[in-house]
Amino acid sequence: MPDSFVVCKHISAHSTFNLGTFKLETSARACRRLGLVATLILATALATAAQIQTNVLTQHNDIGRTGQNTNETILNTSNVNVAHFAKLFSLPVAGQVYAQPLYVQNVTINGTSHNVLIVATETDHVYAFDADTKGAALWTASMVDQAHGGKSGEHSLQSSTTIGCTDLQPQIGISSTPVIDATAKTIYVEAKSQLGSTYIHRLHALDLTTGDEKAPGPVEITASVSGTGDGSENGIVTFDALHQHNRAGLLLLNDEVYIAFASHCDFGPYHGWLFAYNTTKFTRSSVLMTTPNGGLGGLWMAGSGVAADGHGNIYIASGNGSFDTTNVPATELADTVLKLGTTNGNISLLDYFTPSDQNCLETLDIDLGSGGVLVLPTQPGAHPDLLVAAGKEGAIYVVNRDQMTVNNVHYAGKSNCTTDDPEILKESASGAVGGMWSMPAYWNSTLYYWGAGDVLKSIPVTGGLPDFTSITGNSTSIGFPGATPSISSNGTTAGTAIVWAIDSSQYGSPGPGPGPAVLHAYDATNISSELWNSTLTVDHRDQPGNAVKFSVPTID
Repeated sequence: MPDSFVVCKHISAHSTFNLGTFKLETSARACRRLGLVATLILATALATAAQIQTNVLTQHNDIGRTGQNTNETILNTSNVNVAHFAKLFSLPVAGQVYAQPLYVQNVTINGTSHNVLIVATETDHVYAFDADTKGAALWTASMVDQAHGGKSGEHSLQSSTTIGCTDLQPQIGISSTPVIDATAKTIYVEAKSQLGSTYIHRLHALDLTTGDEKAPGPVEITASVSGTGDGSENGIVTFDALHQHNRAGLLLLNDEVYIAFASHCDFGPYHGWLFAYNTTKFTRSSVLMTTPNGGLGGLWMAGSGVAADGHGNIYIASGNGSFDTTNVPATELADTVLKLGTTNGNISLLDYFTPSDQNCLETLDIDLGSGGVLVLPTQPGAHPDLLVAAGKEGAIYVVNRDQMTVNNVHYAGKSNCTTDDPEILKESASGAVGGMWSMPAYWNSTLYYWGAGDVLKSIPVTGGLPDFTSITGNSTSIGFPGATPSISSNGTTAGTAIVWAIDSSQYGSPGPGPGPAVLHAYDATNISSELWNSTLTVDHRDQPGNAVKFSVPTID
């Protein structure tokens, strides 16, 4: 049976509006088709709502990775419930969907305007579906056929036989969320493939209207840097296409696409690599590697996108590995939050923060970079430019993006394994949230975390800083890997804000064993109030397919 993703609906009257992965269906006929009773909710607001849909062009909605859509005028805390919200249909795809589905409105395909859902899978396929109707894909593109730069016999990897790693099953192809340039009608996709004993990573530029490859793409991702680190030969470390893997969502920033790499299952040799490719020339502009004279330091982030601010700076967190405690700036940068400049596509280290217990994090495999970095919108107070980062330890680091540490000390090592970093603005206790193989969302001066083995938690941002004395949790605990919440709201209007999250803790290989994903919806102003989830009906009508790790809902 093919994999699939589900589209959900809200039942009202007369018209249809898209919600990305989930769907607002306002057709009375469709309601009757499912044996449900149509209701008349928000009928007077429908015409206005149709005009303010929001494209979702990148992982977690924006380059700050806040996960918020504040232009949702239909869904609210009164109508997201079992009486008015349900699965509308599912669409079959080949391969598991790790990448977050993306949404673009009003795209002309074959002479007709469509609201388009873009889905990328582990079999190296990209699909464009009409988001408003069930049916065949508008187009399907294979990243391994000759029209997209592949060669005869090229295919996605078989994970268990090729890698010996069951982290992704059964194929490995496209794991990261693509990024869309809606103006240029271009989708940028990173795909991994195999041809005999040769392993290949390519960056593709697809025409949004056809799925065809745009000239001069695609380009094979390769690099070598000076160093004596793991896998080096004669003082050179070369990008290892077999062991390196791209999970973090792609970033499109000032005509450059940024692509981050870690590995599979910690199988080495590997390092953290960040590439910049120019979208006009489709050539590599620059590359940064985290541990040229050591090992590991992968840029994992559980599928979270490479983050950026409005000034052209990139923020990313690395995983456990080698760290240089001698030089400032350090040359080995594991377990570190990096601030990177991007002038003319040249990646440069501008600033960084490394927790003082980095040696402990490295020894115990407690990666900082297991979770994503969130760049907060401008805050009131003395420090308007903040980011938050948290990893497996469940400690939240609040960092000033303008000067990440006091006196630029970057790192103040200590021998004990406790969280104590006075050189940054603020830090929560270890375990304040569950281990992070995900990232938080931000809305209306509130952060939302759902760590592994923990409940959904909200943290107020007061006076420009998170208040860790006022953390609120609900009663629903989920297992590994936790969840990445997303927010829908109509601005900050009371009663419109909803926290959406997917419990993917029952992920596993296809076949007997794995269980379904569970979609949850909570009142964002009171997370103890669950509005709806996909297990509530006795007929299982809303059940999605099997869970897939790191899934993020798209709401539009």
